[in-house]
Formats: sequence, C-alpha cells, structure tokens
Amino acid sequence: MARSWPAKDPNDVLDYQIDWSRRLDAGDSIGNAAFSLAVPAGLTIVSQSFTANSATVWLSGGNAGQTAQILCRISTAGGRQMDITTRLAIAEQ
Repeated sequence: MARSWPAKDPNDVLDYQIDWSRRLDAGDSIGNAAFSLAVPAGLTIVSQSFTANSATVWLSGGNAGQTAQILCRISTAGGRQMDITTRLAIAEQ
C-alpha cells in the first residue's frame, strides 16, 4: 500500500523526506537513493539527496486536481534493494 504526503500547491517548491530507519537492518545504511516519478502529474524533481537512513526529494510544479506517485528506491551498504511509493495530491491552496 502506498503512503501519502500532504497536498502540494502547484506553485510550491518543497522538500519531502522518507525515513528508512525502521526498514534497515541493524548496522545497515543507505548506499544510494533515487527518486522517480511513477505518475508525474506535472511534477518536476528539482534535486534529491540521502543520508545513512533517510532520502529527500525537492519537487516543483504539478497539475491541480491530479495525484502524483513518487517512487524512492534505495540500495543499502549490505546489498539490499527496497522501494517505497508515495502519493502526492496536487491542489490549489
């Protein structure tokens, strides 16, 4: 089941974070993280970054009335690969 973030106004440029610490095994950490737009809904990825246990994406734009789906895929130092898909409604605020 996909998770969701609070609605975003099309004019906002905001950062969204995923905390992976609950899914990481003890002693493991994020070795790489990449965000992609599974359902773009007019969004643009401005930038992305990660730390040992979280991944952050900056998003701009969006088409009001649509819902985007953002995929975050990580690879861990221990060789695991995991995905989380998040829904983001685009709404004039």
